[in-house]
Amino acid sequence: MVKQKSHILPIIILSQFACTSTWFAGNAILESLTKKLDFGADIIGYVLSSVQFGFIIGTLLFGILMIADRFSPSRVFMLCAFLASLSNLLLILPNLSVFELMLARFSTGFFLAGIYPVGMKIAADYYEKGLGKALGFLVGALVLGTAFPFLINGTSWGNHPDSVIKITSSITAIGGLLLYILVPNGPFRVISPSLKLDAGPKLFRNLEFRKAAFGYFGHMWELYAFWAFTPVAIFWFNRQTDSEISVPLWTGIIIALGGASCAFGGLVSQKIGSKKVATIALSTSGLLCLVSPFLLALPTPIFLLGWCLWGIAVTADSPQFSNLVASSVTPELKGTALTLVNCIGFAITILSIQLLGLLQNIIPIYLLFIPLAIGPILGVYNLINKKIW
Repeated sequence: MVKQKSHILPIIILSQFACTSTWFAGNAILESLTKKLDFGADIIGYVLSSVQFGFIIGTLLFGILMIADRFSPSRVFMLCAFLASLSNLLLILPNLSVFELMLARFSTGFFLAGIYPVGMKIAADYYEKGLGKALGFLVGALVLGTAFPFLINGTSWGNHPDSVIKITSSITAIGGLLLYILVPNGPFRVISPSLKLDAGPKLFRNLEFRKAAFGYFGHMWELYAFWAFTPVAIFWFNRQTDSEISVPLWTGIIIALGGASCAFGGLVSQKIGSKKVATIALSTSGLLCLVSPFLLALPTPIFLLGWCLWGIAVTADSPQFSNLVASSVTPELKGTALTLVNCIGFAITILSIQLLGLLQNIIPIYLLFIPLAIGPILGVYNLINKKIW
């Protein structure tokens, strides 16, 4: 049994938090940008999706080329952290054009492909056993990183949008450097000696991989659309009830609570297994999709409590799906499997985000989140069904 150095997991977690803070940095200041640069409100959905699209293209290329399995993942992580930091800084250019805005968000997403799945690959190289627990903390760090720009924007630090961008870019670069210096290649890393262009199709012939992957896809249909449109729900609730809930602060809190649930789910998975944790969390968040109109009709404290519970449930399954994916394949394909599943999962997020962006102009806002239940329903079905195809 290989004894791990005590600093390894904390450094991976800290770096993952720091480097994923760029993910929603543009989203957190989007309202300020649209006012400052006189962009129309219709651009919001495209900006939200552009970072996802960049991540999809990045993970597709990283997966096909098997980057995380053929090269040092720590080095890949650091280089992508530096490039994501620079891409994020494009948002503070004076007189930013629509093209430059889209390019900044797209390139940030592209380089995050070398951070999020590669961070999970690094954890898998260190934790042959207890990976569900390790990934629980790691994905929790991702969720906190996602919430961080909203939390900054909801405080006095966020009075100027440039502050959000400068802070997130700085800690991203520092996080990448820390991981490269302090986390060498793991003891369970198996290098893939050559490029295998047929690795992806072969993975989907594996029943356990398919079940985990399709469960994850259902989870992703819901997750990012829920995060992206939570500010819309809070803003609508404020307008309907004359409340004064801080939209950025409470968006950050709701997302951040998911970080704690990821860590808690990782600990629970040690006792009941990743599959049960994922099934319970996905079922709970799916139910909340269906009852969301009732949540939006409740008094302010109960509405916030219900939305916070949703923020907890919607992420708790994510690291457990990653564990199920990583555990279903051979060591030399773990990085490719995680990257490929992320690629497809994030492609699905674009569909759900664009769908909700379209529906918000057609149906009442209180009905907007019901279509997200499609993902959890299909995801749970794939998890509990003993035979797929």
